[in-house]
Amino acid sequence: MIGVKRTAIYTPEYTESARDLEKKTKIPEQVIKDKFGLKQKYIADSNEHTSDLAIKAGEKLLRNVNRHEVDVLIYFGSPHKDYQVWSCAPRIQHQLRLTNAYAFEVMNVSSCFPIALKIAKDMMTSDQSINHILLVGGCKESQIVDYDNPRSRFMFNFADGGAAVLIGRNSNHQILDSGIITDGSFSEDVFVPAGGTVYPASIETVEKRQHYIDVPHPKSMKERLDKVTVDNFIKSVSLALEKSGLSIDDIDWLLPLHTKRSMFELLIKRLNLTPEQTVYLDEYGHMSALDPCYGLHLLEQRGDVKKGDIIITMSAGTGYTWASTVIRW
Repeated sequence: MIGVKRTAIYTPEYTESARDLEKKTKIPEQVIKDKFGLKQKYIADSNEHTSDLAIKAGEKLLRNVNRHEVDVLIYFGSPHKDYQVWSCAPRIQHQLRLTNAYAFEVMNVSSCFPIALKIAKDMMTSDQSINHILLVGGCKESQIVDYDNPRSRFMFNFADGGAAVLIGRNSNHQILDSGIITDGSFSEDVFVPAGGTVYPASIETVEKRQHYIDVPHPKSMKERLDKVTVDNFIKSVSLALEKSGLSIDDIDWLLPLHTKRSMFELLIKRLNLTPEQTVYLDEYGHMSALDPCYGLHLLEQRGDVKKGDIIITMSAGTGYTWASTVIRW
């Protein structure tokens, strides 16, 4: 069976509490806890960059692993990296001393971990010479949040971290199937305006603070997104389960992206689950595509998951793509 063999996460040294965020955002501490679902979040040091965070998670995972047996490294983390127009996967491969592995990146913002699981499984299914794939991700998206911009309010939970998963053959934790949905009508709703081909970096773009993530039309996006997002989450989960020969009643654990508490509670209600059957990252924050990977590691560390349990990794990324992949533990 192709599946998960090891997981690891890296959390930076520094944290910002809900009280710290109150000072930055002028949003009351209790609202940040109750509405944003955030007690604290981790923040990387100024000398820790996105690839460093992925490398530190990878190093933790590779302890007691023969690095020569890793055939492929796939970076699945944040697109906000050390440099623009740059692949961090080769640097991560080099720093982790994976001399037998080729490296590349998959980028679909926050939805990418369930997709990366599918890609790894499909690659190993089609190429028998691949025995181990290391998925690694880093996130330093706290750096692109403008707390003075009310349009980006829903992104105030952006945090930093690193995550890694080793996928291999003969695993007891089998990757099953996936459900993925994209609605490209949201493709221009969330982005960093400057630094690309539309608005190249200039003194003007810096003065206008256009190098932070923004939502040009938040009311319009919210109205359109509220009509479809929960249904698309449920549809992606249902599709992944159906393709895996399972149903919603078979779910034992849900590992979602970190979202506002009301959304989280609605999702678990629609899936007939309890909060105890999930990992909610209210002490970590939202780390782009890393969230379900963090959840998988934390769930395993808790020791609650049993052999045969059905786990759903579920996420969504601006653009908008909703993705779910099933794991049989």
